Amino acid sequence: MNVSSKTNRRGFLKQSGKSAVGAAAGLTILPSSRSAFARNDQINLAVVGFRGRGRRLIREFLEIEGVNLVALCDVDETLWKTRCEEVEEKQGRSPKLCWDFRELLDDPGIDAIATATPNHWHALLTIRACQAEKDVYVEKPACWCFEEGERMIEAARKYDRVVQVGHGGRARPANREAVRRAWGGEVGDVYMSRGLCFKARESIGFKPETEPPSTLHWDLWQGPVPRRPFHENLVHYNWHWFWDYGNGDIGNQGVHQIDIARWLLGKGLPVSVHCTGGRYGYQDQGETPNTLVATFHYEDGKMLVFEVRGLPSNEELGAKVGNIVYGSDGFMSSGDDYQPRIGYDGEAKPMAPPKPVAIGGADDESIFQNFINVMRTRNRKDLVCELKEGVISAQLCHLANISYRLGRSLRFDPNKKQFVDDPEANALMTRKEWAKGFELPKKV
Repeated sequence: MNVSSKTNRRGFLKQSGKSAVGAAAGLTILPSSRSAFARNDQINLAVVGFRGRGRRLIREFLEIEGVNLVALCDVDETLWKTRCEEVEEKQGRSPKLCWDFRELLDDPGIDAIATATPNHWHALLTIRACQAEKDVYVEKPACWCFEEGERMIEAARKYDRVVQVGHGGRARPANREAVRRAWGGEVGDVYMSRGLCFKARESIGFKPETEPPSTLHWDLWQGPVPRRPFHENLVHYNWHWFWDYGNGDIGNQGVHQIDIARWLLGKGLPVSVHCTGGRYGYQDQGETPNTLVATFHYEDGKMLVFEVRGLPSNEELGAKVGNIVYGSDGFMSSGDDYQPRIGYDGEAKPMAPPKPVAIGGADDESIFQNFINVMRTRNRKDLVCELKEGVISAQLCHLANISYRLGRSLRFDPNKKQFVDDPEANALMTRKEWAKGFELPKKV
């Protein structure tokens, strides 16, 4: 154990003298021991954040030949013993344990970092890992706000890093076939793509402010956000419903469906967005909407529609958390694995092999295996969800949330990547206030 758990949480940042980002961070950034790997080389991987989704990352990477899980990092020390034992049982040796991810950046023996931290940490951790010449697997959404995504791409390109965003739906065979069918014209000219997130979420109630547990390094958990008192609704899942840390269900579950909807449509950033909704059915500490409808229009008139329903609801065309794509000749729904339904009566069309359209990635590997394979080849075009694609899907979520919070439709310039003649909306493209020592670097 490399960092003493007795270090005072609230005094840690001041005592360490380290900044999470920026040239004056006080960190010695050492180059990775290797920038490319032979097929038989061991890849040394560290996982940061392993309560929920991070535990899945541990299990998936432990199953991949040639991957050595050398370090685990989490600010909640109650998780350490169990996760360490799981790794030791599988690979026969224990990983290094720490609660400060910056230790991993200084370690030249670590080749890649996989992270499943809360959203507000994704950009800073990815940027710092790229600066330390480590490849990154970052969970969705790629970034907490629009500007962060742009900086992440800058860093990945400058330091020539492989960065995969955890949109595993892009590796699912049914989704890959659906994209080929849509792009191949099987339902005609695609004009609208929908994403559905009809996942009921119960009230989180109200929790009183208390001192954080002695085993939780609360200052580091908060990272770049303005400091606020601890209460139990902020950890370890309900942070999704607070603006400082999460993005609501559109940026939680919904970003998966937005990503597939955008992929089916073959589009990037829109020219306008309108989003409306609210937090209906109960009163609690949550800040983000539990019901939301967002519409994105593109320059050619095509549109992407996304909907969150956080209260009990019906399904549509067999889908509750999924996608529907509409063309001039018919439609397809994830509810039946995208059986093409043609004509005004929606008659099912016999399934034929999809046309051989190039859509990126490979059809026979998981998103985790794909990341490791591309670490070896260094060909970013082969990634299932390369950083730029993941960033654009996250940015659609951010544009929708800005429209929702301002209560109006917004025009957007996808070339300049800013709202048109709207300083108030543009001000929400980044975090207004950053915790000292964790600012987003002005230049990567």
